[in-house]
This record gives sequence, C-alpha cells and structure tokens, in this order.
Amino acid sequence: MFSPRVKTGALMLEGLNALATTIYFSYLYFYMRDRFGFTNLENLSLAALNGLVYSIAVWFAGKFAQTRGYFFALRLGFGTMAVATGIAGLAQSVPGHIGAALLCSLGMSLTWPTLEAIVSEHESPARLKHLLGVYNVVWAVCGGAAYFMGGALIEQWGHTSIFLVPSTIHFAQVLLTIRLAPAVNPPHPIPVARAPAPPHGEGLASEAERLRSPQPPRRFLQMAWVANPFCYIAINAMLPVIPKIAERFSLGPMLAGFFCSTWFFARTLGFVLLWHWDGWHYRFRWLLSAYVLMVLAFLGVLIGRQLWLLIAAQVVFGLAVALAYYSSLFYSMDVGETKGEHGGFHEAALGAGTCTGPAVGALSLRFFPQHTDMHAWVVAGLLMAGMLWLLALRYVSPPRSA
Repeated sequence: MFSPRVKTGALMLEGLNALATTIYFSYLYFYMRDRFGFTNLENLSLAALNGLVYSIAVWFAGKFAQTRGYFFALRLGFGTMAVATGIAGLAQSVPGHIGAALLCSLGMSLTWPTLEAIVSEHESPARLKHLLGVYNVVWAVCGGAAYFMGGALIEQWGHTSIFLVPSTIHFAQVLLTIRLAPAVNPPHPIPVARAPAPPHGEGLASEAERLRSPQPPRRFLQMAWVANPFCYIAINAMLPVIPKIAERFSLGPMLAGFFCSTWFFARTLGFVLLWHWDGWHYRFRWLLSAYVLMVLAFLGVLIGRQLWLLIAAQVVFGLAVALAYYSSLFYSMDVGETKGEHGGFHEAALGAGTCTGPAVGALSLRFFPQHTDMHAWVVAGLLMAGMLWLLALRYVSPPRSA
C-alpha cells in the first residue's frame, strides 16, 4: 500500500507527464511541417505509426511493471522519454525524428498505466471516486496548459524548445521517482489500465443509479469501451492537421496554441462537471448525445471556415470526449473488473484509436489527394460506424435479467 506522500508524488508526476508529452507530440507536427515540409498526409502517417507502436508496447508494459515493480517501470519510462526527446533535439533528418518519436512512445507506454495504478491502489470506493476526479483534472489541466503555451515556446525560443523542454521535464521526473520510491518495492499487479477497480468488488454507483436503465451495468461498460476508443480516433485524426488548420486562419504557432487549445480546457471543464454531478451515470442518452455531438464538432473543427466556428466546435468537442473518457473510467470501476486481459484490452483499444484515426485519414488523402477535406469526411464515417455499434449494444442486446 502506498502512502499519501507517494500518491501525491504520483499526481505530480502525472501532471509533468501531461506537460511534456503534450508539448512534444502535439508540436512535433508543426516542426515537421516547417522543417521538412510535411503535409497532412505525412503528419497523419506519423501519428498512425506512433499509435501503432504504443498500442503494441502497452500490451507488454503492464506485465513488465508487474514483474519488475512500479517504480522501476517509471524510471525506465521517464528515462527513455528523456533520451528520446533529447535525441530529437539533435536530429537533423526525418528518419531521426521518426525514430525518436517511436522511442518516446515506447517509454510512454510504461508510465500512464503505472501512474494510474499507484494513485488508485488499495483505496475505498469513496476515496477512489475522489481520486478519479483529481487524476482526470490534473492531466487535463496540464495538457491544456502545455498546448496553450507550446506555440509561444516555438516563437520565443525556436523549434528546439519543444524537444529540450520535455527532455528536461522527463529528467526531473526520473529524479522525483527516485525520491518517491519506497525502500521496499515489491512487484504490484497493474489494475485495469485507465480504469482500476475498487477493492472487494465494491462499486462506485448507488443501486438506484444502476437501476436507471434496463441494461445491466456490464453493458454500459461495453458501450463506454466502444465510445472511448472512437473518441481517440477523432482526437488523433485532428491533432496532426492542426498546423494546416492554423494556416487556413493565418495563425502562427503561438496563436495556434492559444486558439486550438480550446478543446483541452473544455475537456477539463467537462471532467470537473462529471466529477461533481452523477446524473449521467447509467443513462444511455447522455453517452449517445455526447457521441453524436463529438462527431459534429469534429467536422466543425476540420472543415469550418470561420474562426468562431473553430472555437465553438472545440468547446463542444472537449465536453463530449470528456464524457466518453470518464464513462470508460467510471463504469470499469463500478463493474469491478480486475482481470488482466480486460486491462490489456482497454489500453490497447485506446492505442488502436490513436493509430486508426490518423491511419484512415492518411489513406483517404493518399487515394483522394485532390479532395483536401476528404480525411475529415472519411473519419467521420468511421465514427458513425461506432455510433451504430453503440446503438446495437443498447437496443439489440438483451436487457438485464428479471
């Protein structure tokens, strides 16, 4: 069992991780555009490759942390990312930057599930529900702040800053992890990735909340596990093309960071609201409405031609993806799944989303290069297929037993 000091330190590591990874992986697309002339096709392809590596690596990351211990996994993960971003700061070629990005993805696969496990381990349902809210808000705020200031870093200190600042942060994380590591650090099993379960099979929702729908709680878990990866498809099909969206509105890196970070902060607001309001628990209409709004907002961001529409669509998008992500966390904990295969499925599904979205977008641009908005419509079509999957789970699957 970890002490409150260690758990507080894990939250600090989480915030630093969100800062560093958001600066590097988000503004890498600006760098590749400006330095090597990358178009949407190349940036989407790079994002898909990173997502593929992460989705594969995370299958092994949990087992590695189980075998070698949480804090060893964190030190190795943060150290790998520090080296990778440092290499990126020195790289002068496309293969060098791609190799550094993939190495950073490998290191990152060791960090997020392990941090979540440390924060949530051996907590009562009430305390775990509180920590869930704190954890979400911390990484969301830090990720939003990183995107907001990332463009200013480029304009003030040059493109090298998006490599050296994350590298410095990751090195500081290694030092902090060494300070936090308990004297005795036996291996600990990784609970459900991004959704650890409470002890003794206890749930977080009241019985009245679980009876709001004729569908059993496990069905809501399945629906959330469908909705959340599809939201990651949308997110990762959007981020690589932000540099081109910025060009559409004649925004430099700093203004792009200011205007295009709106959805990050909207997601944070969504996490705060969902943390303190339980009216969405076990109500399918909230999940479905959020999903539909996410698809519409995705199109608004990618094909909108007015700046006000870009801002408004981002607000809707951030609130919608917040509900899908929180649903996956909440229902996984409430149902109480702790089996390793479920944890692996959940994290790999998210990784698959980070790969599939940009891969589909890249393929659409590869075969229809004359249609610059084709990737938006093709990915939206894929998202609509996800909505049909949700509807099938809700209305085709049998309800709970009498």
